[in-house]
Amino acid sequence: MRNRRIGILALQGDFALHGVSLRAAGAETVDVRVSRQLDDLDGLVIPGGESTALLKLMEGTDFFEAIRGFHDRGGALYGTCAGVILLASRVGSPAQPSIGLLDVDIQRNGYGRQVDSFETSVPVPLLGDPPLPMIFIRAPVIRSVGAGVEILAELRGRPVMVRSGRILATTFHPELTPDTRIHRLFASMCAPVGRGRCVASVGGSVLR
Repeated sequence: MRNRRIGILALQGDFALHGVSLRAAGAETVDVRVSRQLDDLDGLVIPGGESTALLKLMEGTDFFEAIRGFHDRGGALYGTCAGVILLASRVGSPAQPSIGLLDVDIQRNGYGRQVDSFETSVPVPLLGDPPLPMIFIRAPVIRSVGAGVEILAELRGRPVMVRSGRILATTFHPELTPDTRIHRLFASMCAPVGRGRCVASVGGSVLR
């Protein structure tokens, strides 16, 4: 069986560090700059950065439709920070367009400005001990989640890590720490079962 082949949207943001973490998790990585590169992938990471800048770079492209189609065909998605904003079904403060595949209501810059960035550690039962280091940089806040969204970790009463089928999302930046547990989790959600297809084991069941 070939290694999981995971793309990283490489238009803007800290995509390079995601590649380091994914390769440490045993995955093959591809920097994705055009939508046709999605065809041969098992998963896609949408990294942190600046969501409005990402939107401007996507203007005039078919990335939104291509990512929706990739997920419909069985591809797994992982969004961090700005990537969660792009995946969310509802975006506020202010509102902006999104891909809309993750049933969450999200507020941009929910923890404040750049000067309010912080680092902490939070228990994530799914990942075991020790608590997971989390770095929040102009991070969004997930205000509410839909019925099909599983909350994997919370901070100050708000979800900071969620999963919905083949979609994983964190409002923090795991790629900025040496801990690769989240990237290993995502790689496990992308077991290759053919071109552009993956399965995710959730609660003992397999989603296709």
